[in-house]
Amino acid sequence: MDSAEQAALSQKLDSASAVRYYNARRLNEYGPDGRLQDGSKEMSLTQSKHFDQLAVNISLSSVLLPPEVRDSGDCLHPEVLNAIKWSEHLDPLFINNYEMDPSLSWQYFGSSTGFLRRYPAIKWPPDDSSARSGQELYDFRTSSWYIDSATSPKDVVILLDSSGSMTGQRREIAKSVVNAILDTLGNNDFLNVFRFSDTTDPLVPCFKDMLVQANMENIREMRNYLDTTRAENIANFSSALITAFEILHKYNRTGQGCQCNQAIMLITDGPPYDYHEIFKQYNLPHTPVRVFTYLIGRDSSNAEEMNRIACTNKGYYVRVSSTSEVTEKVLNYVSVMARPMVMYQNDHPIQWTPVYAGGKGNNLQSNGAANLNGQLMTSVSTPVFDRRNYSVRVANLLGVVGTDVPIQQIQKLVQPYKLGVNGYSFIINNNGHILYHPDLRPLIRNWNGQFQETLKPNYNSVDLTEVELVDMDGGPRENNSLLLDLRHDMIDQKEGETELSVKTHYDDMKRVTTRRHKYFYNAIEGTPFSLGLAIPEGYGMYEVLGEREIKHSHTNASDTIPVTEYFKGSNWKVHPDWVYCEYNSMSEHNFKTPEEQVLWFLSKTGKPGWKWMSLRPRSPLKDGAHNIKKMEKDSYFCDKSLVQSLVFDALVTEGLESYVPSTVKEDKKQGYQMFGVTLSFIATRSGLLRWQDHVQHTVGESGQSAPHFSETNLRAIDEVWYKRAVDQYAVESKSFVYSVPFDAASSSRPSVTATHAVFVEHKGHQAPAAVVGLQFQHATLMAHFLNITSTCSGCKKTCASEELDCYVLDNNGFIILSETAYHTGKFFGQIDGTIMDSLVQDRIYKKVAVYDYQGACLDQKSPYSDDATRLSPLQPFRWLLHWAFSRAVWLAMQLNLSPSWVLANDDGAAVYSDDYETNNFDQYSTRDDGRIPDGGSTSETQMKQQPSASAPTSASANNRTVPRPCDKRVDLYILQPDRLNTSGQSNPLKGKLTNCHITGCERPFSVQKIPCSNLILLVVDTLCPCGSKQLSITPQEVSYDSVQGMAVTTQCRIKPQEMMYRRRPPKCMNYHPEESEIKLCGNCGRAYLSASVFVFCLLVWIFSDIIVRHWS
Repeated sequence: MDSAEQAALSQKLDSASAVRYYNARRLNEYGPDGRLQDGSKEMSLTQSKHFDQLAVNISLSSVLLPPEVRDSGDCLHPEVLNAIKWSEHLDPLFINNYEMDPSLSWQYFGSSTGFLRRYPAIKWPPDDSSARSGQELYDFRTSSWYIDSATSPKDVVILLDSSGSMTGQRREIAKSVVNAILDTLGNNDFLNVFRFSDTTDPLVPCFKDMLVQANMENIREMRNYLDTTRAENIANFSSALITAFEILHKYNRTGQGCQCNQAIMLITDGPPYDYHEIFKQYNLPHTPVRVFTYLIGRDSSNAEEMNRIACTNKGYYVRVSSTSEVTEKVLNYVSVMARPMVMYQNDHPIQWTPVYAGGKGNNLQSNGAANLNGQLMTSVSTPVFDRRNYSVRVANLLGVVGTDVPIQQIQKLVQPYKLGVNGYSFIINNNGHILYHPDLRPLIRNWNGQFQETLKPNYNSVDLTEVELVDMDGGPRENNSLLLDLRHDMIDQKEGETELSVKTHYDDMKRVTTRRHKYFYNAIEGTPFSLGLAIPEGYGMYEVLGEREIKHSHTNASDTIPVTEYFKGSNWKVHPDWVYCEYNSMSEHNFKTPEEQVLWFLSKTGKPGWKWMSLRPRSPLKDGAHNIKKMEKDSYFCDKSLVQSLVFDALVTEGLESYVPSTVKEDKKQGYQMFGVTLSFIATRSGLLRWQDHVQHTVGESGQSAPHFSETNLRAIDEVWYKRAVDQYAVESKSFVYSVPFDAASSSRPSVTATHAVFVEHKGHQAPAAVVGLQFQHATLMAHFLNITSTCSGCKKTCASEELDCYVLDNNGFIILSETAYHTGKFFGQIDGTIMDSLVQDRIYKKVAVYDYQGACLDQKSPYSDDATRLSPLQPFRWLLHWAFSRAVWLAMQLNLSPSWVLANDDGAAVYSDDYETNNFDQYSTRDDGRIPDGGSTSETQMKQQPSASAPTSASANNRTVPRPCDKRVDLYILQPDRLNTSGQSNPLKGKLTNCHITGCERPFSVQKIPCSNLILLVVDTLCPCGSKQLSITPQEVSYDSVQGMAVTTQCRIKPQEMMYRRRPPKCMNYHPEESEIKLCGNCGRAYLSASVFVFCLLVWIFSDIIVRHWS
C-alpha cells in the first residue's frame, strides 16, 4: 500500500511517452502464419495447481480492462495510462509477497480509473470455455472488496421519482441507476428505497419505516419490487425529502443502522426548485447527510437545481442520459464518500469481505454459474491514497489493493482430526454471518431438474442461527436464548464457552440425530472474525493418543523397518482434505494423489537432517513484514502428531489378517460367503482407510465399472457411516449400524453397509479410535430374511403369508428389507404413512421438525412484465413513424442543419441522440433479475451482467425459473430404542389401528428390536384396508402469516433478521473539517435548441401524428 502511494507520487504524467504493459486480452495471439498479431505481446505462461490450474506467469502481472475502459492503443485516457504506468511498480511487491508466503492467492490493484492489475499474470479469457461463452468483464469497482475499502459503512435512502414524467427510457435509466447503487452496497450498509409521486412509499411494503441491512436477500427483494413501479401523478419532492431525512435522523439518534455515513440518493428528471428550506431545516449547517443527485434524461433544464442540491450537501451531481453510462456515473459517489479517509492520509483500514464463490479464473465473467468450478473465498483489501499536490484542493482515491484468501486455506489452520468425529470448527463475522461451517450449503443440487448446480441466492449471508439448529420445540425462527448469547459473544469477539443441544441432519436432510455440544470460541486477531469449536459432549471431550514415533537413528531390529513398509499395496487411502505434510509452494511440487504425497514425506522422515516443521508461518500483519523471511522453494509443513498417528494406525491395521488363526480364518471365509460379503474395511481417527475385497469388483448394467467403495468413502471420520456408528455406540455399544442406498430399488445389485465403532477406554473415559465395517449383497441378506421369517412351526401366519407384511427398518425409518424389492431404501412413511404415524404416537419413533433456513424456492417468471402495454394493430406504424422522426433529426444534425442544437453533458461532451418516452417496451425486456447481487461479486474474479445500452432492462427475463431464498421444513424421525427395550427382546410391542375403515375392522401390528443393531422388525396385518396415507420427507416451503393482506416472503417475515445483533466495523471516517474546501461536486450543462430545427422537428412530429390519426 505504501509502495503504491510512493510509486504514484514519484510518477509524472507524460502523455508523450508510450506506456508499455501486458494487456490480458492481447497475450499470445498468433495469426494463421504462426506470427504474433499486431498489438499482441508474447508471454510465457505455465499451468499452476496453486492458481486454479490456470496458466500464469509468476514474474509479471497483467492488466485487465473492462469494456467501460476503452483500449484502442493510444486512445486510453491519459489518466488511465498514467495509473497503468506507475502501478507497474507494484510487481516487485506482489512477487515479494508471494515468495514470503507461497500460500497467497491472487493479488491485485483495482484502480479508480477502471483497470485491474492482477498478479500473477494471466491471459484473458483464461481458457477455451471462457472464450466460447462470450461473457464480458464487469466493473470490479462495484465489488465488496473495493467498495468496503474505499468507503466507510453507510445508511442510504434512495428516492426514486415515479411521477407521470418518468416513463419510457427515463424509467429504464432510473431503474438502472437504482440497480447500480444496490450493486455497491454490502452487509455493513443499511438502506431503503422509496418511490415518490404525490405520496412517498417504500418500494418493498414490509420495509416501511425502517432501513434494512443491504444483504443479498433484501437487495433481491428490492430488485423484484423495482419492476412494479408505475409512473403516475405529480412528484411531491417535499414529502420525499422529509421522509428520507426523518428516517435517517431517527436511526442516527437511536443508535441504529451503521452509525457512520448517511446519504440520500435522489433520482429524478428534475425538481422545480432546490428546496433550500428543507435542507436548511434538516441538514445545515453541519451536513450530516450527503445528498447525491441523478438527473435522468437529456433535458437539463433542471440541472442547476440538482447541482445546487448536491453541492450544498457534500454530495455530487450527475446527469444520466443512457443506460450505458449508469455505472460510471454512479461510482462518483464512492469517490466523494472516500474523501474524509483520503484527507486523513495515515489510516488505511483493512477490510475483509463476506464469503463468496470465486477462485477460478473464468469467473471473471458475468455468468454466475462459472463460479461453481471454483471454491469459497474471502478477500482482504485496503485503500490507496493520492498524495500528490494539485493546484486545487482534492482528495483522490487511487484505488484498492487486495488479495484473495481461499476458505480452504483458513480451514487448514484448524486440523479436523484434533476435533474428532462429529466435532467441527466454524467462523462468523461481525454481522453474525458464516464464513465457513459444515452445514453451509451454497449450492442448489439438481437445479431445475437438469442435474445442474447453481449458487443459492443468499449463500453469503447465512447467519449462525440458521446453521446451529437448537433441539427445542417451536416454530421457525424462534431462536434459543443460549444460542443468541453465543452469537452475541462471538460477534463481540469475546472468549468463552457454552453448551447447547442441537439437531444435526445427514444425507441431504433425510436423516437427523440430536446431540449435545460444547462450544468454545475466541476472536481471530486483526480480523472481524471469531472462531468457534463445537465438540460432542462425552466422547468428544477425549481423544485417543496413539503415535508411532519416527526415529532418525535405529537402535534395534524393529526400528530398522522403514515406516513406508506399513503402507504396502494399493488398498489404503488417506483423507484427501487433511494436511499431513505439504510443501509451502505447491506450484513447485505436484503429486498425483494424497497417498503419493504422504509416502514422499514418509520416505524423508528417517533421513538425517529431517525436521518436522510443524508450525505454520506467522502473519506479517502481526510480526511486521521486516521480520518475515522469504521461504525456500522446498520449505514444507508437516503435522508431526497427525503423521505419527497415521503411522501408528497403519501399523495396527496392516497385519490384522496375519494375526488371525487359520481355523478362524476358514470360519470367517465361510461366513463371508454365506452372507455375500463383498468387502471389509476399517477407517481410523487419523484419516486412514483400509479395505479388503472378497469378490471381484462388479460391472454395472451399462458395461462400465461402478465406483469402488474406496472412491466414494475415503473421508474416514467425515463419512456419514462413521458418524452414525459413533453415535450408535452411545445407544448400544455392541451394535452395528446397517444402511442401504436411498436408490437401492433402482440398482440391480444393491449392497448393505454395516459399521461398528471401536472405542478405547482409559480410566473410565472412552474415545472413538476407528470404525470397522462390511459390505454384503442385499439379495443374500434378503434371502436369509425370507427364509427365517417364513419358516415357523406352529405359527398361524408368517411373513410368507399374504395376510402379513414384514419390514426391517433402520433407526431413521428407512426400509432395509421388505418382501417388495421396490421398497428397499425408501422411507417407510412413503409406503404406509398411517402405520408410521401410529409408531410416532406409540413413541417408537420421535418426529423431529428440521428447518432449512438456506432453502431456495423456484418461481416461474413470465417473459412479459406485469406492466406491459397493450398492443393495438396500429402500434407498429406509430413506432415506425417515431423511428423515422428520430432518423430525420439525426440526419439534420449530421448535415449541420442546426449546428446550435447540442446537448452538453456534465463533462462538456456533446450527445447527439434523442429521448423518447411515449412508449413502454417492457414486454420485450431481456434483463434477468435472478442474478446474484453484491455479495456474490466480492472478488475481483467475478463478473456482473451489465444491461445493454440498446435493450430495455426490465427484470423479467426469458421464460425461466429463478431461485429465491425461502425457509423450508421437513419432519424426520429418530428411533426411541428405550421404548422397545422395556418390552424385552423376545416380547414384541404390539399395537393396532382402529376406526380406519367403514367396516370397523382393526389393523394390528407388532414391533421388535433386532439385537445388536440399529434395526427393528415391523410386522403389519394387511387384511383391514386402512387408508393409503403417505408421508413425505421432502422439505416444503414455510408459509408465513400475511401482513396487510400480502403474502409474507422470507425477507418480510414477522421477525426480521434486521433485529438481530451485529457489531459495526471499528473504523468510521465520514468527516474531515477541511472537506468543505473541495469544490468538485459535478457540473451542470444546458441544452440549446435553434428555432429552425425546433420548427422542423415539430412539423415532422405533427405530420406523423396526423397520419396515425387518419389511419385510425
